[in-house]
Formats: sequence, C-alpha cells, structure tokens
Amino acid sequence: MNYDLFIGAAYGVAILGLGGLTLALILDNRAQRRALKELEARGIRRRAQRG
Repeated sequence: MNYDLFIGAAYGVAILGLGGLTLALILDNRAQRRALKELEARGIRRRAQRG
C-alpha cells in the first residue's frame, strides 16, 4: 500500500495548524504591546518599573 498521500496530508495539516498558532501568537503579542503603550501613555505604570 502507498501511504504517501496520507502522510503528506498529515504533514500539511500539522504545518497549517502550527502556522495558524504562530500567527495568532504574533497578532496577540502586537495587540498586548499596543495596549501596554496606551496604558503607559495614560500614566499607568507596571509594578516592575516602580521604585
């Protein structure tokens, strides 16, 4: 039996899934950094920066 198509599809799905997760992480990181900049512009500081 030839399982090349099945193996290729499995790798394809795995790569698409990991790519989607990576993209979601990058977009979330950008949103969090943007939100942090907005808070800092309003004068709200992080606890680690106090002191």
